Amino acid sequence: MKVKNSLIEGNIYIQLLKISLPIIGTSFIQMTYSLTDLFWIGKIGSGAVAAVGTAGFFIWLANAMTLTTNVGSQVTVSQSVGLKNYDKAKIYSLNSFKLVFLFSIILSFLIYLLAPSLMSFFDLGVDETGFNVTGASIDYLRIISFGLPFFLTNFTFTGIINGYGNTKIQFYINAVGLLLNMILDPLLILGIGFFPKLEVKGAALATSFSQIVVFIIFILFIYKKETLFSLKRIFDPFSFEHIKSILKIGVPISLRNSLFAVFAMILAKILTRWGAIPIAVQKIGAQVEALSWRTASGVGLALSTFVGQNFGAGKYSRIISGYKKAIYIISILGVFVSLFFIFEGELLGKLFFSRSDVIDAAAVYFRILGYSQMFMCLEIVTGGAFNGLGRTLPPSLVSIILTGMRIPLAILLSSIDYFGLNGVWWSISFTSVLKGIIVVIWFRHYLNKIKDKKIFV
Repeated sequence: MKVKNSLIEGNIYIQLLKISLPIIGTSFIQMTYSLTDLFWIGKIGSGAVAAVGTAGFFIWLANAMTLTTNVGSQVTVSQSVGLKNYDKAKIYSLNSFKLVFLFSIILSFLIYLLAPSLMSFFDLGVDETGFNVTGASIDYLRIISFGLPFFLTNFTFTGIINGYGNTKIQFYINAVGLLLNMILDPLLILGIGFFPKLEVKGAALATSFSQIVVFIIFILFIYKKETLFSLKRIFDPFSFEHIKSILKIGVPISLRNSLFAVFAMILAKILTRWGAIPIAVQKIGAQVEALSWRTASGVGLALSTFVGQNFGAGKYSRIISGYKKAIYIISILGVFVSLFFIFEGELLGKLFFSRSDVIDAAAVYFRILGYSQMFMCLEIVTGGAFNGLGRTLPPSLVSIILTGMRIPLAILLSSIDYFGLNGVWWSISFTSVLKGIIVVIWFRHYLNKIKDKKIFV
């Protein structure tokens, strides 16, 4: 790919904004997929939302497992571009594509076969209206598994293109998928016109079909340009030397996010003690909360590419300056979202629910999580800086340990009458605050090493 957006010289603020905005846009596209599904599914009832929400944990887990190639390819490509070794960047891109596509096919096959066993973990059964939550979640998971290889590979394509710094291309391609999904959702979920009313199954079909279309567009782009890699070489043997580099960078993040998904599932299991309402609230709340963490992720991914290219070029002072400027940008957003969640939680609840008891539960959720939004943003952006250096282990360790602490903390607090259900929400908020503080302090240590040019990948 012609690297029009080289990040090793020029105004840092402009470069970070220019590269991060399309990434943030793509991230919001991914969020809107889920929100669109949940908006229309919410018309069916809270049981349907709970079905999609619980099945979504396993999609989240699958996505987390393939972060190895997404992040590994972005970092290795960006560092190769910084070195102006574009042939090496193509090798990394090709091997990342082959690895993720092969792995995701195996993963989707296992999810389809094991769907009943996976969903039995939550034991949701039938809700108060007679809706079969468990059955609907199995249907959703099995249908979505057919589109999973395409969704996960699209995610890696996005990471590869981000590594080059040309983020607009992947934004436009992913936007096509979102538009298609937004059109198909109401048609297939509610059965508008001559379309059948498929409810939860319709949401899964709309998402899967949209991701297949996005995959085809990515393939056509690669075939036409042959700048990321050549499709003619997809049957070449794996380059295990390059695979090793990708895995070294990507595995800690993949492990971190996989365990994050597992911990979230255990928390959801704890929530079943209070019925389907808190699960539905958490699912909707997590999607709305994505306003902050997806934006922070966009800035973090942009910073990762920026740091990777400048690290490859040996421009250490720009790495330090870029990190500080990225933190300033995300701090503004973090403060705004925190205040909005704390004071306008009821308004957010009314957007997705009609029952007053569910709206009240959502308002409490947003208020408690609002206190941690700023720190969550700091953690994510600082993690992006670590990733660009190829040092993915420190933020992963912090995340794994403190996210794991949510389980015993949630059990402890929820057993106290004063907290009850809110103890689960406080366990999430408190650990997010700690993660943000510790990761920033740890990276300050690396900044000192960068100043002395003593840091190596």
